[in-house]
Amino acid sequence: MKAFSLFFFATFFAAFANAQELNCQVSVLVDAKVEVSSTEKEIIKQMEQSIFDLMNNTQWTKDKFKTEERIKCNLQIQIREIPSTGTYKGYIQVQSSRPSFNSSYNTLLFNFEDENFAVNFSRNAVLVYAQNQFRDNLTSILAFYAYFIIGLDYDSFSLKGGTPYFIEAQAIVNNAQVGGAPGWKSSEPGKRNRFYLVDNMLQPVYDPMRECLYMYHRKGIDKLYEDKAAGKKAIYDALNKLSPLAASRPNSINLLSFLFCKIPEFKNVFSDSELKEKQDLVALLKRLDSANSARYQAILD
Repeated sequence: MKAFSLFFFATFFAAFANAQELNCQVSVLVDAKVEVSSTEKEIIKQMEQSIFDLMNNTQWTKDKFKTEERIKCNLQIQIREIPSTGTYKGYIQVQSSRPSFNSSYNTLLFNFEDENFAVNFSRNAVLVYAQNQFRDNLTSILAFYAYFIIGLDYDSFSLKGGTPYFIEAQAIVNNAQVGGAPGWKSSEPGKRNRFYLVDNMLQPVYDPMRECLYMYHRKGIDKLYEDKAAGKKAIYDALNKLSPLAASRPNSINLLSFLFCKIPEFKNVFSDSELKEKQDLVALLKRLDSANSARYQAILD
């Protein structure tokens, strides 16, 4: 019995010490209008499990994470078309969050809908990421978002701490372009794709964005418990750093995505603020993102 106990605890703590970086929930859904055969249903279920395994069991960095330190994220894939067996088109919704210091609250870091989801998956396929290699579009999309999520998380804890992971995500973009699938090239219509998501983060003009990510979370969100007034001021000051970026890149996918995912948080954190403090925040947000002024106006309600 004693030998069994020692083995059990040794195994438990080894698994605990080597926990991977992501705690990722995965769901693959199919539009009701899409006809799905029993064979396709089986393949889609296998794809969901393979995605889960890749995201949660791959060691994406060289750092050691405890189980409770894993980055919470969520992938929801909506299939809109099945042109042929094993071929799927639709979109992928990607979310990630991180905890607030001394609190049970989790702040949303990223919430993005990627419309460029076109992949192949065959029965019993195993998804394996290999650095500097393009294997298939599905693996590349998943690996890209794994590194992008990790980059944002590290940026929220230390100034530009996510740079190595954004560089890795950019390498995935470059390698995936040979596959010809959408979402990887600068030449595609619009700038709401994976190429621009990560390329922007590595451009000097986006330094204010990365400074904001650090100040907003480490000096703002993480301080709310011990000094709410100081935390709220830091949040405002962090958002104000985005002003030069909003002036030079007013329709930036990164800027708008960040502000959009924070709207409920703005309303919640400043709910007990004086009217003047709320008005100053709303005025700033409207300057940063005038197209969504009505959404920010609701903070005053």
